[in-house]
Amino acid sequence: GIMTCDAAIGSDASAVFNMLSGYSEPPSWNKLVLAPLWLRKKLISLIENEKNNALAGKEARIIAKMNSLVDPQVIAALYEASKAGVKIDLIVRGICCLKAGLKDLSENIHVRSIIGRFLEHSRIFYFYNDRRENLYLSSADWMPRNLDRRIEIMFPIDDAEIRSKIMDILEVQL
Repeated sequence: GIMTCDAAIGSDASAVFNMLSGYSEPPSWNKLVLAPLWLRKKLISLIENEKNNALAGKEARIIAKMNSLVDPQVIAALYEASKAGVKIDLIVRGICCLKAGLKDLSENIHVRSIIGRFLEHSRIFYFYNDRRENLYLSSADWMPRNLDRRIEIMFPIDDAEIRSKIMDILEVQL
C-alpha cells in the first residue's frame, strides 16, 4: 500500500479507478505502472537497462523481493542480464522457476527464500541504473497471472528517507 500526497500518483490512482468503472482512460500516466497493460514491459525494460549498463562496463545491480517468480519472459530477461554481468539478488518467498548459479547462464544470480513466523509479502524492486537508483514497490509477483490477468500496480519510491528504510530492509534480508 501507499499513502501519499504526491499529486501525480493521486491523478494516476483516480485514472485507475475511472478505468475500472469504465468511465474513461487517461491520455497519459505519471508514475504508476499498471498490469495487465504495461507492467511486464516496464519490468523487462528495467532489467534490459541494467544489462546494457553491464555491457557498457558500468556497475549493474538488481535486487528483487517477491512471493513468486514464474513468468518465462521475465526469467529470460534475468538470464540475459546475468550473462551480461549484472549482479542479481532475488528474495523469493515461494515458487521460483529461475535456476540460479548455472555456469554461462545464471552464475550472477543468487536466490534466497525467507519464511517463518514473521512472514510478510512485500514486493520490492531495485535497479541500480548507473547510480540513478530506481526503487519500486508493487502488488505484483512476477507471474503470468499477475502480469496478464490481474489489475496490479507498481509505484516508485521517491522520498529519500523512505528509500533508505526500504533499502535497509533489503540489506537485512540479503
